[in-house]
Amino acid sequence: MKLLRVGEPGAETPIVREEDGATFTLVGLTDDIDGPFLASGGVDRVRAALAEGSLPAVDTTGLRIGAPVARPGKIVCIGLNYRDHAEETGAAIPARPVVFMKDPSTVVGPYDQVLIPRGSVKTDWEVELAVVIGREARYLADREAAQDCIAGYTISNDVSEREFQLEFSAQWDLGKSCETFNPLGPWLVPAAEVGDPQALGLRLAVNGEPRQDGNTKNMIFDVAHVVWYLSQYMVLNPGDVINTGTPAGVALGLPGTPYLRDGDAVELSVDGLGTQRQTFRNA
Repeated sequence: MKLLRVGEPGAETPIVREEDGATFTLVGLTDDIDGPFLASGGVDRVRAALAEGSLPAVDTTGLRIGAPVARPGKIVCIGLNYRDHAEETGAAIPARPVVFMKDPSTVVGPYDQVLIPRGSVKTDWEVELAVVIGREARYLADREAAQDCIAGYTISNDVSEREFQLEFSAQWDLGKSCETFNPLGPWLVPAAEVGDPQALGLRLAVNGEPRQDGNTKNMIFDVAHVVWYLSQYMVLNPGDVINTGTPAGVALGLPGTPYLRDGDAVELSVDGLGTQRQTFRNA
C-alpha cells in the first residue's frame, strides 16, 4: 500500500492507494499522515482497515499530490554518501557520515514548482532515497533497533544551490534551505513493503536528458547504519525525514553541464517508490 496526501497546500487529505490503483480516504481514521499518526501505529491501523474493507473509496483524479508526511520536525541529510558522487566532486571518501540539516519548510509536493533563488547561478539536483522515522530513535543499540524505527521510504529531491552552499558559507545549510528546495513523495511506502532498501535504483533526468543512474547498494553508509549513527547524537522523532545521499551525476560533478535555469524540467524516480517531476522557475 501507499500512503499519500492530496489537495491544496495546507489542506491536504490523507489517502491510501492499493497496488491495483484503488484509493481510499483515511479521514475518520486519522487527521493527517504525520508524526503522531506514525508513532501510534497508524500504518498498521490502515492495513487493518483495508483488510476489513471499512475505508470509503475516493476519486483523486486531478487532485494535487502533496508531500506524503505533514510537517516533519527536521530533515537530516547525509552528504557524500555514494563513492562515485564523492569522487566526481573531488571530495575525500568520508570515514564517518557527513551530516547536515535542511529547513523542514523546504518540503513541497513531488510535482510542485521549485523556485530558483534570486541571484542563483548554480541551482543543482539530487535524487535521494528518503527515510521516514516511525518511532523515537535515541541511543539505539544496533542496526536491528534502527530498522525497527523506520516507518517507510519515499523520494527526495535534495535541491542545492552550490555557490550558496560551498562559496558563501562554511556550512552547507545556506545552499540547502532555500524555499521549495525539498520536493518529497509522491507517497510513503511502509518499510516492510519496500524490501531491501539497499537494492533500489535511482534515476534523474533534466529536460529528458539522463543525468543520474545509481543504486542504493553503492551507499558508503547504508540506511540502518545512518539511522543508528544519527541516534547517537540526536533524537530522531516520528515524522522526521532523513535524506540519505545522492549518486553521481549532479551538475557540480559534470564539467560543462549547465545548472538549472528557468523553465527546466526535472524528473526523478526510485524503484518501487514512484516518480517526481518539477518545473523550475525564477523566484
